[in-house]
Amino acid sequence: MNRQYKLLYDIEEAFDQVVDASRHLVDRLRDLPTQSWALDTPRPDADWLGGALMDFWYTDGQDGRTTRPYVGLVAAPPTVMEAVAAVNAAKRRFAETVAAIKQEDHRMVAELKASLPFRHSYLHAHMKGSGLARLHLKQCWRHIPVAEQPVQRVRFAWYTSGRSIRRVTVREAEQMLVSLGNEQPHIQIQLRSLAGLPSSEPLAQVQHQAPLMRANLFYEEPLPDGRMRRAMNLALPLFIPSGNGLLPHHNQPPPFPPESRTRKVRSDERLEQTPFLPSLRIYRYKAIAA
Repeated sequence: MNRQYKLLYDIEEAFDQVVDASRHLVDRLRDLPTQSWALDTPRPDADWLGGALMDFWYTDGQDGRTTRPYVGLVAAPPTVMEAVAAVNAAKRRFAETVAAIKQEDHRMVAELKASLPFRHSYLHAHMKGSGLARLHLKQCWRHIPVAEQPVQRVRFAWYTSGRSIRRVTVREAEQMLVSLGNEQPHIQIQLRSLAGLPSSEPLAQVQHQAPLMRANLFYEEPLPDGRMRRAMNLALPLFIPSGNGLLPHHNQPPPFPPESRTRKVRSDERLEQTPFLPSLRIYRYKAIAA
């Protein structure tokens, strides 16, 4: 068996394990009287959880860099926590196998996105009924969040100030502007501004991230490292160890993030407030600009 056939076999097997482990987890919850809570539905049940865990699809117009969130809490007895661990292990193997396939021949990935759902009648029916055609790989392999030990309370808050910053050179910024069409007047203006900078000056390209829900967990007992609390971002329901099937106290956050920035600008902010090259979201560093 050559390497490509071996990888195809591995990815099919890894995907099967993700689906089977997810369905097993949902079946375990269906049999147990445990509490759950979700931001977007008043009575989350096993069917809701199954829809959240097996939402593997792109929707029309969805940015491939983003994933749909399912914010919730699930009180999890030991058998459920074991099932969650099995799902996350399957997701980890799936992600590793996809990475190996991309390294071997990235063209294989598009074919896999279209073919893998047909291996499961449940997924095939869902795909056909929703008019969907492709797997969203990030939604396939994103892990289910878990609390390491029992939690006393959970505090939810929207986080709207996330951003990623990438350093770029003057030369790289020039090439990116030209690729946008250097015959356009607004691009010509930015090219002239860029020409006034020394070639050695570093610039920063900023990508503002979509709002996300952050959960602050307050534990009943200290973690092994002594911490009594931990913050995590939630994309899927958070499973919390619970011997009695009851959820810890938690607040009720608003269903949608605030429209404006909720955090003050930091006093040690290193970037200028106004973009130097608006078309590329590129900023100058304050110390250098001064």
